[in-house]
Amino acid sequence: MPPVGNDSGRKELESRIWALINANTVVIFSKSHCPYCVKVKGLFKELEVECNAVELDHVQDGPAYQDMLLEMTGQKTVPNVFVNGTHVGGCDDTMRAHKDGVLERLLSGTDKVAYDYDLIVIGGGSGGMACSKEAAALGKKVMVLDYVVPTPRGTTWGLGGTCVNVGCIPKKLMHQAAALGTAARDARAFGWEFGGDTVTHNWASMREAVNDHIKELNFIYRAALTEKKVDYINAYAEFTEPHKIKAVKISKQGKVSKETFHTAATFVLATGQRPRYLGIPGDKEHCITSDDLFWLPHCPGKTLVIGASYVALECAGFLAGIGLDVTVMVRSVLLRGFDQDVAERVGRHMEEHGVRFLRRHVPVKVEELEAGAPGRLRVTARSTESDAVVEGEYNTVLIAVGRDACTDKMGLEAAGVEVNPENGKISVSDEERTNVPHIYALGDILEGKWELTPVAIQAGKLLARRLYAGSAPKCDYVNVPTTVFTPLEYGSCGLSEERATELYGQDNIEVFHKLFSPLEFTVPNRDKNKCYSKVICNKLDEYRVIGFHYLGPNAGEVTQGFGVAMKCGLTKAQLDGTIGIHPTCAEEFTTLETTKSSGEDIAVRPPKGC
Repeated sequence: MPPVGNDSGRKELESRIWALINANTVVIFSKSHCPYCVKVKGLFKELEVECNAVELDHVQDGPAYQDMLLEMTGQKTVPNVFVNGTHVGGCDDTMRAHKDGVLERLLSGTDKVAYDYDLIVIGGGSGGMACSKEAAALGKKVMVLDYVVPTPRGTTWGLGGTCVNVGCIPKKLMHQAAALGTAARDARAFGWEFGGDTVTHNWASMREAVNDHIKELNFIYRAALTEKKVDYINAYAEFTEPHKIKAVKISKQGKVSKETFHTAATFVLATGQRPRYLGIPGDKEHCITSDDLFWLPHCPGKTLVIGASYVALECAGFLAGIGLDVTVMVRSVLLRGFDQDVAERVGRHMEEHGVRFLRRHVPVKVEELEAGAPGRLRVTARSTESDAVVEGEYNTVLIAVGRDACTDKMGLEAAGVEVNPENGKISVSDEERTNVPHIYALGDILEGKWELTPVAIQAGKLLARRLYAGSAPKCDYVNVPTTVFTPLEYGSCGLSEERATELYGQDNIEVFHKLFSPLEFTVPNRDKNKCYSKVICNKLDEYRVIGFHYLGPNAGEVTQGFGVAMKCGLTKAQLDGTIGIHPTCAEEFTTLETTKSSGEDIAVRPPKGC
């Protein structure tokens, strides 16, 4: 027999395990001295069911069996029980299945007709919608449950999750509103004439237009589920058993109006995240989050944004861009997790365009001085570096300090799903499977994965295809391109400079970078040498590009194409050998010559003689 450490050995071992499972009504992977194994074997003896007990402490390569079972089922412990080809689980799982009648149905071969649905998806956001529609298209009976818990301010919304209702879509549209204001000012330099000296913005008109578009998307999503014959319930889902959930409908008054119960062979958790509050006096009573901002009926006025996340800087950017007085309170660094060189350039650009930053401070109290729309609030903050205390007055306080996974009230303990108690996130295999074999998870609730809509959509589609179409591809969580829609947009793909240095060492990477001014900025004479391009290369691997960073207009459009190239193994030589499109910002990456290690000036200067 080939050693189990190599691919052929692993495949042979997996085939041997499946042969055992398929040839026997009951297979128990056990250890002779384990009391839980003895208990399970005793249960089947009482039921007068013959079982094949594979004692892993008596067979050759017992540890290899356990490793392979972990890969196959997500469970390494014993007993590991299979009935009629279905993985039941460990001792507690088997006893629970016996108590619930599931074990008897598995033994009789009628388990498949016992469930109401092939798949129940909990969460109607991007990942959940993608997975449910794909599964339904493959002929499966599918249900989606989605319920939006109102914010402390009472804000709620329709189907589609964070991205559609309080994330990517309204954020990009309001960012566009701010960009149009800049374009209107630039237009004068290009010969356009307006009636007055200033351009003003109407919050109510913008909000209404954005909200109308969101409601249209809500309708489209509902129609898509109907078209695919997916059952949809606007209800809160809670597990009562591993294969059973309670759907709780909530009235507009916040009371339980109806409860129904539904079972499924497989579940997908895609509940997303919600903004985190501060836990200080007055935060929930007087502050808002991004969940409220995009639906706010009145102009926010003078605004304090608390936090330095991409949500914080994006919101601060478009609020300032439409003419509001904006201050950002920062505890430590900007855009944690992103390239810090570029993050600081983002911050400096925002400061130069009117956004104030209160660095190294945290809020301790928010008080209402005057009620109204928007009203008047006083914020007390303390320095993180001294005992200094500062106070400020604002019309609106927006909290954007991070988000928490929506997993705490789903009854996951009844299903046996393990959750990180510190952040509510769920660890999954590379196939998005939780520690419970028939329960999967997608999107922002995953531990250590990208919190991005396109990632959740791709993962959801591929999961459904693996489950129901015999497909093999898995979601690729490496080299994911993304963009932060700050006033000067920031696109990135791959590693930050800090992370590349940590992984490969300073001597083994080379950073090529330059400042530049887009042609369209030259006539209005603004933001000279503020745009920035940078690639990070692995010197030990033919100068392969492992980090891409761009600061400038249309960052998403620029970054997307380079993301494809990086997925194909882009090298610096290939960048150099590519002819740029002139005059564009993207072509800057085809002419990068200056290395960061050289210390040479990267500011663009006019040619001699000009």
